[in-house]
Amino acid sequence: MKKGKIGVQMMMLKGKVAENGAYQTMKKLHELGFHSVEVSQIPMTPENVEEMRRASKDFSITITSITAPLDGDNENLEDNFEKIVADCKRLDCQFIRIGMLPVTIMGDKDKIMDYISRAEKMAQRLHSEGISLYYHTHHIEFERYDGEFLLDIMKENTSLLGFELDVHWIHRAGVDPVQLIREYKGRVALIHLKDYRIGNLGLTAEDLQDRSKFHNKFINLIEFAEVGEGNLNMPAIIEASLEAGAEQFLIEQDDTYGRDPFDCLHDSAENLRKMGYADWF
Repeated sequence: MKKGKIGVQMMMLKGKVAENGAYQTMKKLHELGFHSVEVSQIPMTPENVEEMRRASKDFSITITSITAPLDGDNENLEDNFEKIVADCKRLDCQFIRIGMLPVTIMGDKDKIMDYISRAEKMAQRLHSEGISLYYHTHHIEFERYDGEFLLDIMKENTSLLGFELDVHWIHRAGVDPVQLIREYKGRVALIHLKDYRIGNLGLTAEDLQDRSKFHNKFINLIEFAEVGEGNLNMPAIIEASLEAGAEQFLIEQDDTYGRDPFDCLHDSAENLRKMGYADWF
């Protein structure tokens, strides 16, 4: 039976890497049963790259993807192509991902389409190096232009650029993740498993006396949840993703609300095992 691989988006663990190093952080992931990671928001210093490479070999952890912006002030693909490709190959990594649109062009369709055109050219350049370029989605890509989602326009104007669909943000945009994933068949090797829950209102006497404070809490109840602890139908999402060609299913939780991220990852993993995906780790 066809199956995918469940891993971890290491953005959750950037504090652990800063405190304990990449090697020890990945060792802990190995102890939790994970054998795939995506690297994001972790400085790609020679030391970190070497520690990740060593941990990958010692603990049989695939470094599925690394992250780099297309352009900008930070280390980016247009200005630092050779270095980023060398890091990718050093880590035996198949994918490079763009984490989000530059904030300076959000809401401007013409600038976004120019950006996506350059991303497609970069995808072609990386393809010649044996690397796939992916773009990670949020909710902003579901703004409509002439009745069409921006994300669909982006897909229609590219062929090699892949889309790392984040199911929490799709749902937050008011779109059914299962249906959307099916529509992106062949372009979605990477999927972010991120659950969606409504938090506790936690009203105080002051909130009840101040309508604006109540309203602020009321409209901001959405939380990032451990996989299986929220409201998304994860088995349906996973099965649709598999049918659409997804290979890597990466757990991500943008905020753990004071919990240790390793505890959150433990709970997500246990829930996924209970759902029948124990052999995907």
